Amino acid sequence: MIYICIPAHNEERTAGVLLWKIRQVMSEFRRDYEVLLLDDASTDRTFEVVAPYAQVLPLTILRNETRRGHGASLERLLREAVARCAYPRRDAIVTLQADFTDEPLAIPGLVKRIEGGADLVVATQQPNGAPVPLAIRWVRRGLPWLGRKYELPEGLSDPISGLRAYRVGLVKRAFRDRDDKPLLKRDGWAASLELLSAVAPHTKRVEETKSEVRYDRQARSSRLSVWRAARVYIGLLRQR
Repeated sequence: MIYICIPAHNEERTAGVLLWKIRQVMSEFRRDYEVLLLDDASTDRTFEVVAPYAQVLPLTILRNETRRGHGASLERLLREAVARCAYPRRDAIVTLQADFTDEPLAIPGLVKRIEGGADLVVATQQPNGAPVPLAIRWVRRGLPWLGRKYELPEGLSDPISGLRAYRVGLVKRAFRDRDDKPLLKRDGWAASLELLSAVAPHTKRVEETKSEVRYDRQARSSRLSVWRAARVYIGLLRQR
């Protein structure tokens, strides 16, 4: 089973298109899968847009009544996938964003590497020619310093890419290590870094694959400013 986990907040213009694309990809890939989408207290029509897709997809929609942020929403989805999974050594979790910047066409390649023995597969983000947001460029330049401070799986060149596949057992062991305390205390790219750090002690084999990142598909302004990125970055450096 493949659990495709999608946190969403105010993504009415892209969440439905993303689900339709996932349906196309998985109809050709022919693996059993479930889509778990969490609506993080959206104030737009995100829920109304995605709800009809439950008729044509194996889709479960979770909702937060008050906004909890990307990190907490992603963790709730991961816990839901772990709870549903009967075969954690075999099954996979795929994470991607609801803004359609992540490419669903990468899902089969990610999963095949898990089936081939990898515990964790990260899709390195390859810009398609569209401008990369300044805050993202700034964060990427600072990653070498964070890499010295946090234990991350070896061999990763893009630790803030959110398009990943995990063996379910890997995530389950990370939760067990924390005695069910929260894994992800931060938001956005920082939560992605925290998750890598949490699974690193149990990751025996990590692989990468390439995938386009489509900033030109994003139908809203970026939630990440340079100032916010800098504040989060400094907080991560001070945390340990």
